[in-house]
Amino acid sequence: MKFLLAFAALALPAAALACDDCKTRRPLTGPLVEYDLYITEQTVSPAGKPVRGLTINGGIPGPTLRFREGDFARIRVHNQLKDEETSTHWHGLLLPNQEDGVPHVTTPPILPGKTHTFEFELRHSGTYWYHSHTHLQEQSGVYGSIVVTPRGGEPVKADREQVLLLSDWTDLHPHEVQRMLMRGSDYFGLMRRNSQSILGAAQKGMLKDYFKREWSRMPPMDVSDVGYHAFLINGQRSTQISGKPGERVRLRLINASAATYFYLHSSAGPLTIVAADGPPVEPVKVERLFMAIAETYDVLITIPASGQYELRATTQDGSGHASAFFGEGKLTPASDPPRPNLYKMDEMLNLALEEKEDDPRASLNLPRPGSPYRLLRAPQDTTLPAKLPRRKVTLHLTGDMNRYIWSFDGKTIAQEPYVMIKKGEIIELELINDTMMHHPIHLHGHFFRLLMGQGARSPLKHTVDVPPMTSRIVEFEANEEKDWMFHCHILYHMMSGMARIFRYEDAPGNASPMMGHGETATASSAQPTSMNAEDHSLHHAAGLGEHSHDMAYVWGAASIQSHMSEGLLTWMNPKNDLLLSWEIGWVGVDKTQYEVDALYQRYFNANFQAFIGARLTNDPDAEDRAVIGLNYRLPFMTWASLSLDSEGDARIGLARRFQLTPRLGVFGRVEYDTRTRWEWTAGADYTLTRSTSLITQYHSEFGLGAGVLIRF
Repeated sequence: MKFLLAFAALALPAAALACDDCKTRRPLTGPLVEYDLYITEQTVSPAGKPVRGLTINGGIPGPTLRFREGDFARIRVHNQLKDEETSTHWHGLLLPNQEDGVPHVTTPPILPGKTHTFEFELRHSGTYWYHSHTHLQEQSGVYGSIVVTPRGGEPVKADREQVLLLSDWTDLHPHEVQRMLMRGSDYFGLMRRNSQSILGAAQKGMLKDYFKREWSRMPPMDVSDVGYHAFLINGQRSTQISGKPGERVRLRLINASAATYFYLHSSAGPLTIVAADGPPVEPVKVERLFMAIAETYDVLITIPASGQYELRATTQDGSGHASAFFGEGKLTPASDPPRPNLYKMDEMLNLALEEKEDDPRASLNLPRPGSPYRLLRAPQDTTLPAKLPRRKVTLHLTGDMNRYIWSFDGKTIAQEPYVMIKKGEIIELELINDTMMHHPIHLHGHFFRLLMGQGARSPLKHTVDVPPMTSRIVEFEANEEKDWMFHCHILYHMMSGMARIFRYEDAPGNASPMMGHGETATASSAQPTSMNAEDHSLHHAAGLGEHSHDMAYVWGAASIQSHMSEGLLTWMNPKNDLLLSWEIGWVGVDKTQYEVDALYQRYFNANFQAFIGARLTNDPDAEDRAVIGLNYRLPFMTWASLSLDSEGDARIGLARRFQLTPRLGVFGRVEYDTRTRWEWTAGADYTLTRSTSLITQYHSEFGLGAGVLIRF
């Protein structure tokens, strides 16, 4: 790595390596507009509780960066974090590859105490945003808005404009959020108030659907992953839209959430969409706007002559909302869409079925509408050149909620990093969603045509929502070079592997040594050098630290009861577990009996795992021994286990849990061991907090008792 960086430095003119004192590194084509962004750690309280946050220029979100089309931007990003790298990606902007801001892919990460200078021309107008592409920093507050006004003014006029940046906020550290998702914690469901249970299904008359799902071994359906403490507009739970009665206001809506889709509804009447993801569209009205993560929409509203009205952004799962108010007087509140019915297996398929209908407004007539894509029409012909060669690329959106692995075609970016494309061809990209969640898919460095029935007037976007069990088709001209990120913009899905790099074949200098760090890195201070494909693959495998996403976490649970203790400590990554489990019973005043399993387990799929390790015990009738076995999930979510130890003894077991209410569950396990014969246990637990539950349990050897269950 040091050799490559040294070679790159020698190959560049000295002027290219200069930094803050240098003139622009390429001729200016328009006025120079400069900004300084300072990323630092502060105590913040968006949800009312003081916690750690990452701010830009002292705030969350960061400042709005305003330009005119044709301006030349010089943005210095200062990393004032003590021990963290950072980065800044300019979401939706077309710019040179090295300015894209993805660490270890296009741009050097910004080391603590260092500065990186970005320089690029504003080639097009619209509403965009910027955010960190380092680890999970975006969730902690590293994001802000970008406004680029057209040279000749907006095609649809308004009296004034205002940015409304939507986001979600958790008081937990984002890595704790990721850990909880990987371990399969149910607590986020409690926070969202949409956990599934037998009583809940009975109350809705859907016990048949509930047990039909369990028979098919499907986990409970959901429309979101994370339970949040607050939802924000411009960093607050509510804000005010400025304007005088009768004025028309352009609202620049940005969904900068890490994991939340929103429904937007105005109590003053329909919203008029005039731009989507930056480029203008022919004005069209919608009663309720469904907005995917990372999308931007410009909409028009009119300040009413009298009365106060609300623009409400309600989360897709119905767990909360943020509001913007406009006008003065008596309040007319906006409405929420109906909460999703997660017990009915067809709930998530309705949208897919509606989208197959001929009526362009079909999905928009639902109480919970889909994205307004069939209504979006570009104001000009967006047809790509017919003379260019065309090629179709199909990617399946895949995931494993049990393990929280998200992928394309069943492989994470660590397993399959690249989609190879050639400059000068048109890529028709078919995205087929095989999961039961929406995914907002974003391509860096390009706009694509969204093919939803508008023909030559197909709108241009950079992010597309792909609903559950359906597909989207987009196309774009491969007119760039080098490497560009392509990923799901649900932050925790991307970090779990749902990403690729679109790589231009045979492009000179594909292997950019951007993994290095400079004292004060500059946008062009590391230019491409050549290396063979094998070296490049290894180079990226090592350097994709931010996006390889084979994340590993430790978690566990232990009960302390009046008659026994049992627990499990786990180290896990997407496919491997190191397990330490124990069962300790109090069999006398001063005597305990224990059995401890220390195992390595390989995860093959949601229904099958195999393990090998050691079983340790102080049972006088037994001895320590090696063990090998497997776990297999049967219908009705029943786990079967089979093991064989080095003494020739076999053990078979069945275990099942019933979730009676969102907080109350009952469980049971029965085992037959060829040495000790039958053993069984049954009990119940009640969730109190994220980390504690009350528990009572009967064990066939240790009797009845109660205590507390602690999760960590």
